Amino acid sequence: MDKIKRLQEMIDESNNIVFFGGAGVSTESNIPDFRSSDGLYQQQYQYPPEQVVSHTFFVRHTEGFYDFYKEKMMFLDAQPNAAHRKLAELEAAGKLTAVITQNIDGLHQAAGSRNVLELHGSIHRNYCQKCHKFYDAAYVKHAEGIPYCEECGGLIKPDVVLYEESLDYTTMTRSVQAIAEADMLIIGGTSLVVYPAAGFIDYFQGKYLVVINKAATPRDGMASLCIQEPIGEVLGQIAVR
Repeated sequence: MDKIKRLQEMIDESNNIVFFGGAGVSTESNIPDFRSSDGLYQQQYQYPPEQVVSHTFFVRHTEGFYDFYKEKMMFLDAQPNAAHRKLAELEAAGKLTAVITQNIDGLHQAAGSRNVLELHGSIHRNYCQKCHKFYDAAYVKHAEGIPYCEECGGLIKPDVVLYEESLDYTTMTRSVQAIAEADMLIIGGTSLVVYPAAGFIDYFQGKYLVVINKAATPRDGMASLCIQEPIGEVLGQIAVR
């Protein structure tokens, strides 16, 4: 049977769908991922990207962190693609209950999704480390060099989870609960190698586990259906009813 047709049938049968996604969801919005052949981790920089986006590097080489972060991780002109839009439609129709994302770009919310659990934070939230004043992404992006607080002069830090930092406990708990209660889990655009997030899938006890990713993942063998195509192209063909 055609895989898109089978996916449509599974979605039609399900009433508590949870989506778990990674960087591959946003590549069709021209935001580069990390691990694919042309991703950030394959490019040459003065320091390895994994090191640059670590807590230690942020503290010790703040200017170098922000040079990389603003150029390679902040895409303020990016627009939601067919995958983001379809997930928002499924939620509006009462079919999908949560989007759990490892992305920090805010495109799910821009597409209209309401219950978005951001495991790794968001470029759209930035706080002064001294007085905790909020700053939006544009302020950080357009600051000359390191962004500092207008009120107290403190260093501004993005609300993103860097290497060596812990995931937010409440977000993790809500994500695990959503997956445990789902009757269908769609995993999309993620290599499922980043822990602890990838381990959340173990809590799924529902009927249909679907993996949509351009490359094979460690969970393909467990899945009811695997589709190795760009996720926007796949979900763009789904009817919401």
